[in-house]
Amino acid sequence: MSYLALAYFAAPEFWSLRFLRDGPRPESLLTTTEQGIPGDPINIGLVGSELDVTAAFAAAGWDRADKLSVKSALEIGESVLLDRPYADAPVSTLLFNGRRQDLAFEKPVGKSADVRHHVRLWLTFTPGADGRPTWYGAASFDRGIGVSHDTGAVTHHIGPDIDAERDSLIGDLTSAGRIIEVKTMSGIGLTKAGRNGEGDPYYTDGKMLMAVLVPDR
Repeated sequence: MSYLALAYFAAPEFWSLRFLRDGPRPESLLTTTEQGIPGDPINIGLVGSELDVTAAFAAAGWDRADKLSVKSALEIGESVLLDRPYADAPVSTLLFNGRRQDLAFEKPVGKSADVRHHVRLWLTFTPGADGRPTWYGAASFDRGIGVSHDTGAVTHHIGPDIDAERDSLIGDLTSAGRIIEVKTMSGIGLTKAGRNGEGDPYYTDGKMLMAVLVPDR
């Protein structure tokens, strides 16, 4: 009980207070945890309706993640411990501009949910050039289950090369014939010393790939 109190309540509050006190505030293209700890950078942009997005990921072999709940948390635990498939396992909550992700998709590697490609997506209020909605996303690779470096909570750990995951995701959507064009845009900027909300290090060239999706008809 004392471990749970420390890992899931006291430690996140400590980190939240530290960042609020010491700053700097997270960049605009950086997600945060629910406690305000800087999380994964935004490195993906998609232009298309929700139907366009879901159709594109389905065509590329990605599954839409379940919403996080007690039931889904137990199922992902069973998947990892018993090496059982759970293709639509949930992802943890991150905030962008104070909002939880609207959609999340993943592509498992192997049988269980401990290793997977995944992306969280947020609907923005900025339409693309063709008038369809724009989505911002944070793509990263879960390399395995472990304990948070900062809070001690059980969590996925991400691979440090988030640019490779960004490029891989756009490559999957392109191979599936679901992308009209891709533009490279400035993102959070070059960093080789980033850390996400669980304390995992990452490095990036700071670029964001903005893809216009094929309309689903």
